[in-house]
Amino acid sequence: MARHRTGSVPPVRGSNGNFRRIWTAATVSHLGDGVTRAALPLLAASITRSPTAVAAVTLAESLPWLCFALLGGAIADRVDRRLAMVRTDAFRMLAMAGLGLAVVAGYESIPLICVVAFALGAAATVFDNAAQAILPAVVERDGLETANSRLYAAEIVTTSFVGPPLGSLLFAAAAAAPFLLDAGSFGLAAVLVLALRGAFAAERPEAPRAIRYDIAEGVRWLWRHRLLRSLAIGLGVLNLAFTAAMATFVLYALDVLHVSKVGYGVLLTTGAIGGLVGTAVVTRLSKRLGPGTLLTCSVLLMAACTLAPGIWPRVGVVVASLVVTGATDVGWNVVTVSLRQSIVPDHLLGRVNSAYRLLGWGTMPIGAALGGLIATNFGLRAPFLIGGVVTLGLAVVLAPIVRTGAIEAARAEAAAE
Repeated sequence: MARHRTGSVPPVRGSNGNFRRIWTAATVSHLGDGVTRAALPLLAASITRSPTAVAAVTLAESLPWLCFALLGGAIADRVDRRLAMVRTDAFRMLAMAGLGLAVVAGYESIPLICVVAFALGAAATVFDNAAQAILPAVVERDGLETANSRLYAAEIVTTSFVGPPLGSLLFAAAAAAPFLLDAGSFGLAAVLVLALRGAFAAERPEAPRAIRYDIAEGVRWLWRHRLLRSLAIGLGVLNLAFTAAMATFVLYALDVLHVSKVGYGVLLTTGAIGGLVGTAVVTRLSKRLGPGTLLTCSVLLMAACTLAPGIWPRVGVVVASLVVTGATDVGWNVVTVSLRQSIVPDHLLGRVNSAYRLLGWGTMPIGAALGGLIATNFGLRAPFLIGGVVTLGLAVVLAPIVRTGAIEAARAEAAAE
């Protein structure tokens, strides 16, 4: 079956107006996300000092990915993806504007913040699946890695470097300002996506059935595809191990490394520096080494960087580990996202993406819980040691499956359909 390519253009070039609009919309929206990333916890902390209540905000935002990820992917495959992105951004604009106005009026509360956070997360399950599924209709296959690396670069700069300090400053000046700015960013992003040229609904081989059948079809497709199934499970193991290691990182930094609270914040930015470097080199490395070799090397480096803080608790070692981890994380994401976009049939892309994310991201809460238990019983260095060993074992298992030859064969087979 031919892939639906309505509105497609040559690989990423300056004349690619559709990609420029998507990139600009993503950059604007991520800037708002970065602002809110700092401001939302500050708002919660200004209401209560209860760790449980503050943590409930994070839980509310992440919970929709466990509840609605598969549904969001099915919706992205049933509607015009451009309009799905526009409507969810408009919904998020209204939600953030409502929170901002509530703060102005003095009606902020933890339950209200949790409701807004849950609404944002639920909308993201549709938006993110539609955004990944729309990209192959905007750039050709050989431009996907370049396009994804540019999108990741914009996300890292705005959400990790520019957005959080701006959010803190705005919150200090006027508590409602960050949320109203984020609402504006969603509105502007919606306008930019609405300006995309072309129609972006997937061509389906048959009329849509009940949505549960659509969801089951996407799950079955992923499970039967050995390469993508292995990558999804591998991502789940990676996230389990890394989240376990980082769950008590703040205590490791303060009590083992003996850095200040400001130093802890600086440590967190080093991963973003590595991620930015990764976006600049991932496409060239993938072509030079081959995508399979790059993935295997990424997992091996992640294992070493997870083990290192447990073996050598030194600030310099941790900084180097975080920088390399940030770079390898981007390498993994760019290659695997581009691979899914190039080999999954267009009418299934949203559903397969959502099933993939459920396997890959659903382990993170488990990892956080395990990390706390391990640190409590065996010390703050133990989660790094155990996480590193688990990641090293994953590299051994994945290496023969994610060979470059297998990846190229999967791409060739998809291109021939």
